[in-house]
Amino acid sequence: MTTTLQRSTASELFEMPDDGFRYELVKGELRKMSPAGGEHGAVIWNLSLLLGLHIKANGLGQGFGAETGFKIASEPDTVRAADISFVRRERIPEAGIPKNFWALAPDLAVEVVSPGDTYNEVHEKVIDWLDADTRAVWIVNPRKRLVSVYRSVKDVTILSEEDELDGGDVVPGFRCKVSEIFV
Repeated sequence: MTTTLQRSTASELFEMPDDGFRYELVKGELRKMSPAGGEHGAVIWNLSLLLGLHIKANGLGQGFGAETGFKIASEPDTVRAADISFVRRERIPEAGIPKNFWALAPDLAVEVVSPGDTYNEVHEKVIDWLDADTRAVWIVNPRKRLVSVYRSVKDVTILSEEDELDGGDVVPGFRCKVSEIFV
């Protein structure tokens, strides 16, 4: 669940003092993100571990945690922070990973649905990521024990616990049983 606070820019968001909350900026609106529960965190950990080990072992690029902001639109600014994200090695600048928000969309954005999230909030995130040229968005739903894989708004695959999640050409070679993600 999110709370809209005020109008801001990406620079103002980056300079905000840490107050223990996580924020996103959507079309200039600063949104406070409620802390997630234990199940949410465990699902993120499980998938981060599986995905991260594969990414590192194969030198594919860099994975990022939930606090990593990606500036995906300007005037008004939008800064999103997926629960898990991934940027391919060839897209990482020679100067290295930026200290500020990334000025690009990740190749993969993973959103884990919290109990307080509404359908509209999740859908808005999917659209924002896809509009910013994120190549794949995975929506992980712990309550329903499903993973929805979006390549576009019209190209969606829904996976159950019996299915296998495949990284396709976004995270080549990655595979895991959907059941491995859930606690």
